[in-house]
Amino acid sequence: MSVATPAPAVSPDHLLDAPLPQLLAEHRVDVSTLEADPGFTGGAYVRADGSMLFVRPAGRPDAEWEMVARSMLGRALRVPMPDLPELYQLSEL
Repeated sequence: MSVATPAPAVSPDHLLDAPLPQLLAEHRVDVSTLEADPGFTGGAYVRADGSMLFVRPAGRPDAEWEMVARSMLGRALRVPMPDLPELYQLSEL
């Protein structure tokens, strides 16, 4: 995952507390849902223009998507976020 240019004054509290649809709109994130293997919990791609594409696996719990999407956004914006539960891991390619 590449790094997006952070918006001014993006805080961990905002990324954790704001409604997810609002966050995705604020940071120009498009979401595509697709069928995926059970171990895949999401992916992110930062485009050359700074907008992002998140991939959401179909059929996964909403709470899991909320957690993973917020974590991916924090990583892309280089905002320090709490660690994900041990079961989850973000990787950059």
